[in-house]
Amino acid sequence: MTGTTTLDLGPQARIVARLVAGVPDTRLAGRTPCPDYTVSDLLGHLAGLAVALRDAARKDLGTTTDTDPGSAAPALPASWREELPRVLGELADAWQDPAAWTGMTRAGGLDLPGDIAGAVTVDELVVHGWDLARATGQEYVPDQAALRASHAFLLAAAEEGDRGEGIFGPVVPVADDAPLLDRVVGLSGRDPRWTAPTSP
Repeated sequence: MTGTTTLDLGPQARIVARLVAGVPDTRLAGRTPCPDYTVSDLLGHLAGLAVALRDAARKDLGTTTDTDPGSAAPALPASWREELPRVLGELADAWQDPAAWTGMTRAGGLDLPGDIAGAVTVDELVVHGWDLARATGQEYVPDQAALRASHAFLLAAAEEGDRGEGIFGPVVPVADDAPLLDRVVGLSGRDPRWTAPTSP
């Protein structure tokens, strides 16, 4: 992904927004592929990262970009059904600006180049889209440009890490000829075969 001038995040953001709309209240307490997160936690995490990475694109640095996402349990806003699609749209709009991909910015309390922050944003949308779809029993077909960018980003991170560590944890081995989405999921430290339990 690094070296890419820009990538339109709109299609992938809209896919995630549709998944959000498809979450029934009965699933909020259910498990997700993220062991420490319920569906409610995952939605809260998505809401927080969408705001933080939107602000990182705008170079609007402050509390949202300085907060470590792992520092506290994600809180799901009461109006999440309206708020989350809105901030996902704002996130995509912010990364439409070529200036977002240049210079330096800040996210999660870390200073990083704009193109790396953009790559992180794409990857978060792709991987957490899969998390949400699997946890709530929804079909998931990510935007192919975003999927390819996520794969390149995660593969580079895994190759640079020690002991097969990706940015999300130990890489789960997946066959080289597996679908690209399965390979992305494995590189993110998740098992592509994961399915939600029949009850929360």
